[in-house]
Amino acid sequence: MRGSDSRSGSLFSYVDLEKRVRRDHPLRSIRQFANAALEALSDDFLMLYSGVGRPSIAPEMLLRAMLLQAFYSIRSERQLMERLEFDLLFRWFVGLGVDEPAWDHSTFSKNRDRLLDGEIAAKFLAAVLAHPKVKRLLSTDHFSVDGTLIEAWASMKSFKPKVKDSDDRPPVTSPPASGGRNGEVDFKGQKRSNETHESTTDPQARLYRKGSGMEAKLCFMGHTLMENRSGLIVDACLTSADGHAERIAALAMIEPRADRPRAVTLGADKAYDAEDFVNELRSMNVRPHVAQNDNGRRSAIDRRTTRHGGYAMSQKIRKRIEEGFGWIKTVGGQRKTRFKGKDRVGWAFIFTAAAYNLVRLPKLTGTTA
Repeated sequence: MRGSDSRSGSLFSYVDLEKRVRRDHPLRSIRQFANAALEALSDDFLMLYSGVGRPSIAPEMLLRAMLLQAFYSIRSERQLMERLEFDLLFRWFVGLGVDEPAWDHSTFSKNRDRLLDGEIAAKFLAAVLAHPKVKRLLSTDHFSVDGTLIEAWASMKSFKPKVKDSDDRPPVTSPPASGGRNGEVDFKGQKRSNETHESTTDPQARLYRKGSGMEAKLCFMGHTLMENRSGLIVDACLTSADGHAERIAALAMIEPRADRPRAVTLGADKAYDAEDFVNELRSMNVRPHVAQNDNGRRSAIDRRTTRHGGYAMSQKIRKRIEEGFGWIKTVGGQRKTRFKGKDRVGWAFIFTAAAYNLVRLPKLTGTTA
């Protein structure tokens, strides 16, 4: 028998959101880990809010909504609020009831900015890793490190000379009359560098080229430290893009984990094969399992390191760190950041790294509810 196509209209409906989400949905276990981490940050949230005034959006709800934005590759807060208006799964995860209205996107962004000013992202990452079920998955002996470029929210047209009204400033071709406000600009023949130019959109972004023959972009550099047992990110940070940032960030992230009697290992690619970096690791009781770069030069890694079987194992496992970068940049939306300034871009990068860990935890822990 053919079903009826009648419209329900404005009828009363009693919906239990808990029953609308299937028992084996991955978000159930993710919400458990996220809620435990948010509960551990309760005192930190109190420090960010005044004791008087109108109640704002709960920070726990804000962060759960931002997790959904990373999980489902939602490009903007406006689209997130639209999705939160009709999606029962989103409402259940964030903690909104069926009858509660979704927030205005500008109100959400304004309340989110308070969290961006604190170190909530790094503390949230640490709180997720401190969960008892997660802590036993982590290795304390073997790590891998790498860096990736995060394209800044600034165009090459905003990269202009620092000195105003200077006779030495290179001429800029004016856009054609028909080009509108975003007309074409010809940079051919102009010398542009970080010493003489900066972006008017994001002055902290730096012009950087990943390799010889590749185009230069305005970007930052994100760094992660991965433990080798489960492939989870245990530390993350963001720096200005330059040739020494990867090694400096690696030393800062591994140092707290090297303060122990037993030596730890650190796997890395050829970009970390520098004598000063390798010597610094050895002075910290860290074994440098760095890929040898002997292309026209002498590698700082010799037989003292490569003769051990653990070196080959570290070189094999360290490549898994690229999986985290791939998720953070494609699914998490960090290939081109939506924020300006190193602190805010770094906050988003670290928070997305925590979201990547949460996505992997249901399978690693074998929990579904």
